[in-house]
Amino acid sequence: MAIISEVQEDEQTMNNQEIMQKNEEPSSSSSSTEIKDEQKMNNQEIMQKEEPSSSSSSSDDKPKKEESNKRVLNKGNGLDMDKYSWTQNLQDVTINIPVPQGTRSKSVSCEIKKNHLKVGLKGQPCILEGDFFQSVKVVDSVWTLEDSKVISIQLTKQNQKDWWKYLVQGEPEIDTQKCEPETSKISDLDSETRSVVEKMMFDQRQKEMGLPTSEETQQQEMMKKFEGQFPDFMKTTSEETKNQEMMKMLMAQNPDFLKNMKNAKPGDGWQKY
Repeated sequence: MAIISEVQEDEQTMNNQEIMQKNEEPSSSSSSTEIKDEQKMNNQEIMQKEEPSSSSSSSDDKPKKEESNKRVLNKGNGLDMDKYSWTQNLQDVTINIPVPQGTRSKSVSCEIKKNHLKVGLKGQPCILEGDFFQSVKVVDSVWTLEDSKVISIQLTKQNQKDWWKYLVQGEPEIDTQKCEPETSKISDLDSETRSVVEKMMFDQRQKEMGLPTSEETQQQEMMKKFEGQFPDFMKTTSEETKNQEMMKMLMAQNPDFLKNMKNAKPGDGWQKY
C-alpha cells in the first residue's frame, strides 16, 4: 500500500507541474507580446519626431542650394564663361569673345538689339545669343575686333542704376550685393561736378582739423569787410538786421552777387565780389 501511495503522489506532483507550466506559458507569451507592442510604439514615436527635423533640414538646404547656384564674380562684376566673359559697371556692360587669330571684321556677325544679342562668325555656329537682363541703348552700343583675335562689345545700359544679375537669359546668376562700383577719378569729371566735389572735400578736411569751412570763411570775411566800412552800424544793430542790411548793400553794389555766390570755389574771397 505504501508503494501505491507513493506512486499516486508522484503522479499528482507531475500533474501539478504540468498545470503550472501550462499556466506560465500564456503569461510569458503575453508579456513578450506586450514588450513587442511597446517597442513598436516607441519606434513609431521616434520616427514621428525625426520626420519634422528631416523636413526642416531639407527646407534649410534650399537657400544653401540657391546660394551655391550663384557663380563667383570676376574682377569686373561679371562672369567668366567658357566661350566669353563679361564685366559691368552701373553705366556699361563689356563682353569679350575670343576668336581664332587672324579673324577679320567682315567675318564677324554681331546683331545688337534693345533686348537681344546675337554674335558669332559668319558660316559658323553662333557663339552667344540671348535676351539681356535689361534693355540697352542700341545707338550707344558698339562692337570692335581687337588684335584680330577678340570681339569686344560695349553695351550702354538703359537703366544705369542697377547691376545686372546675368548677361543673357539661361546664364548663371551672380550675387549683385557683392558688386563693387569703380572709384572714379576727379580729373574724369566735368568742370561743374569737379568744383562741387573739390568744395565738399575741402570742407570735410577743414571740419576734421577744426577749421572753418568755405562758407564760414566767406561769412567771416564779409563781417570783417563791413566792420571796416561801418563800425558804428555793426556795434548798435542786431545780428538779424545786420545780415539783412549787408545783403542789401552787396546786391546794390553787385547785382550778380547771388549768382557769383553759387559759383564760388574754395579759397575765393569776398573781395572778388
